[in-house]
Amino acid sequence: MGFALWIDKDLAWAQGTHEYRPMGAAVVSSTSVFAARDFAATRLTGLRPPGSFQGLFASLGHLNRHLSKRQSQAITSHDRRTLSCVRTIL
Repeated sequence: MGFALWIDKDLAWAQGTHEYRPMGAAVVSSTSVFAARDFAATRLTGLRPPGSFQGLFASLGHLNRHLSKRQSQAITSHDRRTLSCVRTIL
């Protein structure tokens, strides 16, 4: 298995292969995770903006861990900004 991941704003696009056969493409919210049933061979991947490529992943689990880690980092960053604003106000 192998998966390529692109993230553009609120969408996460992935293309996958299974034993050298294309699985097709899938798109989910960038705050969600992928499942095997999300992939369709007939789905077009659309245009991918420069800089949106996230990498190649060996499994859906690896791909989903990357999405989860990215989401938790975004939440932590948001919490830091909020705390900074609260300190400024006080």
